[in-house]
Amino acid sequence: MPIKRQLEALVERVPGAKGVVLADWEGETVDCATRMDEYELKVLGAHIGIILTRLRQAMERLKDEQGVNELTIVTELGRSVVTPLSEDYFLVLVTERNAPLGRSLSELRRSQGALCREIF
Repeated sequence: MPIKRQLEALVERVPGAKGVVLADWEGETVDCATRMDEYELKVLGAHIGIILTRLRQAMERLKDEQGVNELTIVTELGRSVVTPLSEDYFLVLVTERNAPLGRSLSELRRSQGALCREIF
C-alpha cells in the first residue's frame, strides 16, 4: 500500500487524530495525512525532529543502547506521539489532547512495520 494511503488509514483509525507526518532525520516531511493545516503539521514535525535528535544525543551520552523507542509530548492544545522508524525516519501522530493514548500508540506501532517495508 502506498505511503500516503497508509498515513491516511492511520489518521482514520485513531479517534481524535489531527494528522500524521513521516519525516526524515532533518525534520523534512516525506509525506503526511492531515485534518489540520498541512503547513502547521509540517512545521510541528520539523520541530519534533529537533527534539528527537537532542533526545537521541542525550541517550547516547548515557550509553543507552536502546535509544528512543517512543516519545509523547502533551500540550494545552493536543498530544504528539513520536516513533522512530529508523535512524533516518520518524512518524509523528498529532491528536486532540483527550484522544485515547493507548489506541494512538497501538495504531502507530501497527503502521510501523508496513511503512518500514514500503520505505526500505
